[in-house]
Amino acid sequence: MTVLLAITLLAIVYIQAGYACGMFFLARWRPRKPVATHPMPAAISIVLCIHNGAGRIQERLRNLHACEWDGDREYIVFCDGCDDDSAALAASTEVGNVRVLSHPIQRGKWAAINDAVRSARHPIIIFADLRQSFHASALQKLAEAFKDPTIGAASGRLVIAQSESGAGRGVDIYWRMETKLREWEARFDSVIGCTGAIYAIRRELFTDLPSSTILDDVVVPMQIALQGWHVGYATESLAFDPQALDPDKEAERKLRTLFGNYQMMEQFPTWLLPWRNRLWIQLLSHKYARLAVPWLMVAALALNVAAPKSPLIWLLLAGQGLCYSLGLIGCSYKGLRSRWIMVPAGFLMLQWNCARALFAYLRCRRDPLSLWKKKSDVGQVA
Repeated sequence: MTVLLAITLLAIVYIQAGYACGMFFLARWRPRKPVATHPMPAAISIVLCIHNGAGRIQERLRNLHACEWDGDREYIVFCDGCDDDSAALAASTEVGNVRVLSHPIQRGKWAAINDAVRSARHPIIIFADLRQSFHASALQKLAEAFKDPTIGAASGRLVIAQSESGAGRGVDIYWRMETKLREWEARFDSVIGCTGAIYAIRRELFTDLPSSTILDDVVVPMQIALQGWHVGYATESLAFDPQALDPDKEAERKLRTLFGNYQMMEQFPTWLLPWRNRLWIQLLSHKYARLAVPWLMVAALALNVAAPKSPLIWLLLAGQGLCYSLGLIGCSYKGLRSRWIMVPAGFLMLQWNCARALFAYLRCRRDPLSLWKKKSDVGQVA
């Protein structure tokens, strides 16, 4: 019983901290050597896939047009089942080189991306979302990654407004850790997944997304990495998200992400074969193993209670009880600002949403778009 408890606790520590520490040392001691031997890309296609974005589309296009860029560029706005004025407003925006594509029925972002990429005219495609805004140098910094001829895709960095709640502040800390992990992964080999709000690919490397794909920002770069290319991380290419990490909104976003991880495991089982995917251990540690953490936490608590008692066992049990109590207090009283409460509250909230994602996937795996169309167990997902 004690051995099983030790194994369970070590697994949790590895998933939550050990893998990141390993990436830190690998990035420092065995970094990939980038080579910037190619010229700057001469032209880019910027893709925006939207659903009913009339209230934001013109402002977003103006923001993109204000970004520094010396070469040619086009804007492809794909309206996925829009029943508002999104298409007309996008076409009338005074930025030039805007092409509006549309489909009368909302199929999902995966289908919009497939159609938009096929219509792109330029060799580098930059994906953007509607809600965020880009820093003035974002396009330039992101495109610079492709001066390295081994880079097939590159992610920018998302800067999220700080949360006002205690649990949200805990998630803020988690997001900063996640950002550093992606940086270390890219220095070693490739980042596992891009930031959906700001990433770029070489157009000729794109492979159509399978039906109902949720995590295009992971599947697209992984498909490119499996062709032998590297996925970079342009830390100075910034997108700003004005929506703070509110616990309720974060629950919605996390449901989508974790749902997508389950979907990837089902759609791409060969990605975990070492002879098929050089990044298999990174994918397993960064994405899939996290799905097991809430269940490992339950197992660790049960084993701790059942194990023969010793001073160490009592200490571990007290430590778990203290962490869970602080987390529950932070989730219940969102105005508390102590880091001793914010961190366990954010961690507990993430693991609760991770557990709920499994049941959401079992319920909606055949129709993922239903997560957006109706109330799920964590609310309406946009």
